[in-house]
Amino acid sequence: MRSRRTTLAVPGSNPRFIEKAQGLPADEVFLDLEDAVAPSAKEDARKNVVAALNEGDWSGKVRVVRVNDVETPWAYRDVIEVVEGAGAELDCVMLPKVRDASHVQWLDRLLTQIELAMGYEPGRIGIEAQIEDARGLAGVDEIAASSPRLETLVFGPGDLMASLNMKTLVVGEQPPGYTEGDAYHYILMRILTAARAHDLQAIDGPYFNVRDVEAFTRVARRSAALGFDGKWVLHPAQIDACNEVFSPTQEDYDHAELILEAYEYHTTVEGRGAAVLGDEMIDEASRKMAQVIAAKGRAAGLTRTRRFEPPS
Repeated sequence: MRSRRTTLAVPGSNPRFIEKAQGLPADEVFLDLEDAVAPSAKEDARKNVVAALNEGDWSGKVRVVRVNDVETPWAYRDVIEVVEGAGAELDCVMLPKVRDASHVQWLDRLLTQIELAMGYEPGRIGIEAQIEDARGLAGVDEIAASSPRLETLVFGPGDLMASLNMKTLVVGEQPPGYTEGDAYHYILMRILTAARAHDLQAIDGPYFNVRDVEAFTRVARRSAALGFDGKWVLHPAQIDACNEVFSPTQEDYDHAELILEAYEYHTTVEGRGAAVLGDEMIDEASRKMAQVIAAKGRAAGLTRTRRFEPPS
């Protein structure tokens, strides 16, 4: 899977921001044609996005465009103009406000038609689906199973908070008066479970107080601890913190690789289904857990500092 620790949102109507984003250490950049672009600027924003994809240097980044949702008058032109104009330089299309599986299936069919017409490899361009209201959350399992192009489910907190009538104005923060736990725990676990059941990644949404990096980090640690693959960032100041939160520590990465090596040795050489690594019992469940941490470490570019030494 592609690394998506940090997903940087960039308005498609701002060429200066688009140029700057190319040099920032975000795993993914999505050029936005939806909420970050005023209705009067959407046509010009499409042209900016096509030019940026074709002419920019996006080395090492997942390249994504967020189109407008299927119930707007802009969605079909967004997809057609961007994919026909720069489909060869595009990794995924992000579809906002997905309320049921038919929304994703509409985009899948349109992408296939354009790919065939343009001579692109059919099915190469992926889809990211944003879950942003009560209806989308209620149907998230069907959405997760809606298309083989689907790569991620993305939590859209602002619209979902409004959909649920949450009593707050700070996107991504706990609603005032809620003191018994995490108001978003069910939402996050619902999205995460649907994603994992269908081998998809799960991405947490943005935190709008962009200059409070400490608060951003606190919120990011919540979803990272649950198992989310990454989080949106709205400002360059959030990127380093997000990359760190969604990467394992060097100690945890080394430990995970040691578990994998030790388990491989004990099961294949010694023929044992369980063994001891130091003072720790390891078995098949340990291997599966270690695979997760090791994969995250490799995706983050970590290198090992310790090696397993078989018993003499």
